[in-house]
Amino acid sequence: MNTAAAQFPYPWQRCKIIHLVRHGQAMHNVEGDKDRKALLSDHLFDAQLSPLGLQQVCKLRNDVHASGLLKKIDLVITSPLYRTMQTAMGVFGSESQADGGNNDKFSAIPSGLNCPPIMAVELCRDRLGQRPCDMRRRVSECQDLFPSIDFTMMDSEEDSMWNPDVRESEDEMAARMVLFMEWLWTRPEQEIVIVSHGIILQHILYVLGNDCHPTVRSALCKRFDNCELRSVVIVDKSLRVADSPLCSPREVAKLNVSRGEVSN
Repeated sequence: MNTAAAQFPYPWQRCKIIHLVRHGQAMHNVEGDKDRKALLSDHLFDAQLSPLGLQQVCKLRNDVHASGLLKKIDLVITSPLYRTMQTAMGVFGSESQADGGNNDKFSAIPSGLNCPPIMAVELCRDRLGQRPCDMRRRVSECQDLFPSIDFTMMDSEEDSMWNPDVRESEDEMAARMVLFMEWLWTRPEQEIVIVSHGIILQHILYVLGNDCHPTVRSALCKRFDNCELRSVVIVDKSLRVADSPLCSPREVAKLNVSRGEVSN
């Protein structure tokens, strides 16, 4: 254990290092900046990265490799929307997978020592409802496009969560993030990347920052830029004797799992 870990006030085995990444700029960001009504357009269904977004992904990939962070990551969790999966594969996939970022399909290369496993999880997807850009493709189509991503945590082939008539409320989104973080604590991996959407990452930090000073919480939860990476250490302050069993995100609702908190 290094000096920093030795000085940490909580047992290191009760901590996780979480790296939060917002997707690169996507086409709905471009169109929405021009006209917010464009976000209701069907032609933005499950929006893909823009040319600038692909450049942002390439830059973050280079930064992640240069810093040595890639070698430390145990697991990458991604929203199952196209723009987040493009970002996850482009930044954290193998060289050949990343090269596919400008094509319609990523090559199928098994995860190796230089490529952490990437898993799609429905709970960390963008705000639900009304906007076609936030509706996902069928799981079978996603598997064809991104064959190296693990889709075993996905519960249904069709997008049963998206409602064309009702936009998910802030309270519903917050409750979904609580459930997501409870599920995250059942995972055995210690250093995890979450590739998701700006508002979702903010809500994750709201959940984690409940015990922070308001000034710290405000700075911690500020809006994410496209392809921004922000890292936190979260702490399980419970006195659990045994680890929670591995389960799907929906099954975690049946478990009594203690929530982690940001160390500050």
